[in-house]
Amino acid sequence: MHIFTTVKVNLLTLILGMSFALMIGYAIGYFLRRMFTEYQIKEAEERRKKIVDEAEQEVSRKLRSAEIEAREKSLLVKAELEKEMKGEREGLRSLENNLETKERELRNEAQKFQTRQKELEDQSSKIFAKEKEAEQQKTEYKELVQEELKKLEVIGSYTADKAREEVKNKIVDEAKMDAAREVKKIEENVKRTADDQARRLITMAVQRLASDHVAENTVSVVELPSDDIKGRIIGREGRNIRALEQATGIDLIIDDTPGAVVLSGFDPIRREVARRALEKLTLDGRIHPGRIEDVVNKCKKEVTQQIQEAGEQAVLNVGIDNINPEMVKLLGRLKYRTSYTQNVLEHVQEVAFVCGAIAGELGLNVALAKRSGLLHDIGKAIDHQTDGTHTQLGVDIAKRYNEHPFVINSIAAHHEDEEAESPYAVLVAASDTVSASRPGARREMLETYIKRMSQLEEIGDSFKGVQKTFAIQSGREVRIIVMPTGANDQEAGILARDVAKRIEKEVTYPGEIKVTVVRETRYTEFAR
Repeated sequence: MHIFTTVKVNLLTLILGMSFALMIGYAIGYFLRRMFTEYQIKEAEERRKKIVDEAEQEVSRKLRSAEIEAREKSLLVKAELEKEMKGEREGLRSLENNLETKERELRNEAQKFQTRQKELEDQSSKIFAKEKEAEQQKTEYKELVQEELKKLEVIGSYTADKAREEVKNKIVDEAKMDAAREVKKIEENVKRTADDQARRLITMAVQRLASDHVAENTVSVVELPSDDIKGRIIGREGRNIRALEQATGIDLIIDDTPGAVVLSGFDPIRREVARRALEKLTLDGRIHPGRIEDVVNKCKKEVTQQIQEAGEQAVLNVGIDNINPEMVKLLGRLKYRTSYTQNVLEHVQEVAFVCGAIAGELGLNVALAKRSGLLHDIGKAIDHQTDGTHTQLGVDIAKRYNEHPFVINSIAAHHEDEEAESPYAVLVAASDTVSASRPGARREMLETYIKRMSQLEEIGDSFKGVQKTFAIQSGREVRIIVMPTGANDQEAGILARDVAKRIEKEVTYPGEIKVTVVRETRYTEFAR
């Protein structure tokens, strides 16, 4: 019992001790936890302060960067504005120079007009003096006739009427001889000066003409970055190339030529659209039917815009106005049209300049002459789409848009399809020849040259009695060797005319072709 009581007391003491220890441990834990919490709060406060400082530093740094960037952009904008202002100043300076040039030209023209007016006044004075002198001579002739009549009546048996008739015949004969001598003198003077005057006018017009020529063909070559792109252009089972050909109307030739694709087609506008579209597709790398259609439509809009701008620029260069907008578009289409590799838009501008220069020297309407020259080949803008010659198509277009009758006649007569009804038609025909024949304006492709030479020889060989035909001087002359027994001298002349007529009908060529028939008989003997 005592032992149990002792154990119970010890157990109670142990429990009390453990409770006390727990209380002390809890107090110590609470104290440590509080200290740890305060430490965390302090640390968090320091971390917050640090973050705030770093944020303030970052904001300050960004503000400085923004200020520097804003300063740089301000300097860049200032530089661009200065550049634009410089360009505008240069443009204004150029405009001032052009205005000064125009002013000088106007002063020169005014001076020429005054000089011409003075010359006309002098000529009028001379004509008036000659008329007065002629009246005086007429009066003297009457007096002489009367004296002769009186002498004849006194001396002979002549009646007054018979004597008057004889004197009249004598005066008429003398007047005819004087007139014949004067006419011959005028003809000789005209023959002597006409060629020189014509050469001077043409030379002056050509010297004032200064423009480059552009050579274009019926094919275009698009360079590729690598040969691997050819497979992507063709596409799976050829769907890409079919889509491109269908959208543009141009044939694509993909062969073994490294790094190139050939676009073939007679319509230069379609060919230009295809070239642009293919270049954009190869650069982009995304080639499929849907993408091809979008790019082709975009390129068509770009080419249409360029055509409009080219037409407007041509009208502005020539310096005429009041042209129908549809005709301006047709003029722009000529940028992509060539004739013997000569760009037609450049050609019509050259013709307009030459017509204007010669018309100014001849005292004609310069604006009307330039208009006739600019529009003389307007039919070539649609000759790929519509049947008929470019001359007839041009006449129809000019009539549709109510052009001046002289302009219409100039279009119709510049290739001698119709009779020239005004000096402007003659000017256009001459200026067209000047522009086409100047050095460097036109050149032929090798295939066309060889084809024409072969065609000329085939035409000559097709006639009966011809031994051999030679096309010489780059196709400017055809020399035909006939067998002596196959034709006589008269038949040789007929053969030359028939060959020339057939060449005119079947062969397209610039200038003229000389046909020479050679008939020779040789006899050879040997003396032994």
